[in-house]
Amino acid sequence: MKMTAQELSQELRDGTGDFLQHRRAATLLTLVGMASLATISLYQMGIFKRLPEPSVSVLDARKVNGSAEAYGILNTPDAVLGVGSYAATLGLIAMGGPNRARSQPWIPLGLAAKCSLDSFQAGALTATSWHKFRAFSLYSLATALCTFSRASHRPARGKGRLAKN
Repeated sequence: MKMTAQELSQELRDGTGDFLQHRRAATLLTLVGMASLATISLYQMGIFKRLPEPSVSVLDARKVNGSAEAYGILNTPDAVLGVGSYAATLGLIAMGGPNRARSQPWIPLGLAAKCSLDSFQAGALTATSWHKFRAFSLYSLATALCTFSRASHRPARGKGRLAKN
């Protein structure tokens, strides 16, 4: 049975349990990743003239986030595309009630696929950054860390959740 909008509102804001703890953690990690991508976007669009980083030899946001590769997909700054991608992931995280695995199975399946794609992309961009530039961007690393953490976070007893609902 589909939840009403009022029931969903109440459940997401005030509900408890492993399912909601997982969704809240995934929401937080996604929004922190988006904040990092938004900061890179501000640099890539010329609003920020530089991205402050600690003085560590392998950190060079200018080299990584200002490279031609960072503007190569659709002639668009890659962080801008990343913000849009993370917004889609966030929508899938927030969508549906606690029984969505049974009532709307396409949502958790779509979310699993999207998180897998996000993790692959984060890994590929991180590897490319090192192989091509021998440097990383602190902000890109923060985004990748959020992405990998989100993909590896699972609610307790997750395997039995579908059968128990």
